[in-house]
Amino acid sequence: VSKFVVKDFFLPKWSYETKGHNFIVFTAALTFDMAGCGRMLTLTRHFSTTGAVNAGLVKPPLAVFGIEGRYATALYSAASKEKKLDVVEKELLRFKGMMEQDTKLAQFIENPLVNKLVKRDALQDALKKLQFSNLTVNLIGSLAENGRSRFVKPVIGAFSRIMGAVRGEVPCEVVTAKPLDAAMDKELESALKAFLKKGEVLVITKKVDPSIMGGMLVSIGDKFVDMSIATKVKTYTGVLKQAV
Repeated sequence: VSKFVVKDFFLPKWSYETKGHNFIVFTAALTFDMAGCGRMLTLTRHFSTTGAVNAGLVKPPLAVFGIEGRYATALYSAASKEKKLDVVEKELLRFKGMMEQDTKLAQFIENPLVNKLVKRDALQDALKKLQFSNLTVNLIGSLAENGRSRFVKPVIGAFSRIMGAVRGEVPCEVVTAKPLDAAMDKELESALKAFLKKGEVLVITKKVDPSIMGGMLVSIGDKFVDMSIATKVKTYTGVLKQAV
């Protein structure tokens, strides 16, 4: 079993286990390697999207915005140049799964009171022990050092959307009051595919929400259609109130 220890006055004691690895964090004195700091400054610049660095970026097929968009775009560019897009995508989804399975890990990552450098070193060393690629290690480390660890999941989501666009995937969400039967499901999918362009692939997510009463809500790409009975009732109720 591999062990990893982080020392800092501000951290509570907790342990994290995954696939044969055990990582222990406990309160003690903080030590910091200046050489490691120099390496991290380089990594931060590597994931910068401003100035001259931005001019050398490989543009993704989908524009994503906000802080998560900038990090995801920079990561896409770096991974494209190293031909490791698939590797990085799998690692990010794996890391997201680790956060979802271990609430203490998620709390450690998202806690703004934890020393940023301690958090950076802890996460980078842990990911290295799990044999994650340098690209993923550097991304998570950069987010931690820059005080943006709370954006880890949003960045992963943004990168996943970019990779979906690379594969020609068009996300579609269908919300119904109750599950559709097989015949209706097939008919709906056929109708939705009419919105696609050549080479695009429909990726449907189905949800059930009794509050819409009937009908359905459909979002596909940047389009949204509200055919719910709840909305119709609300509209008609508003018309009746105005008529009174």
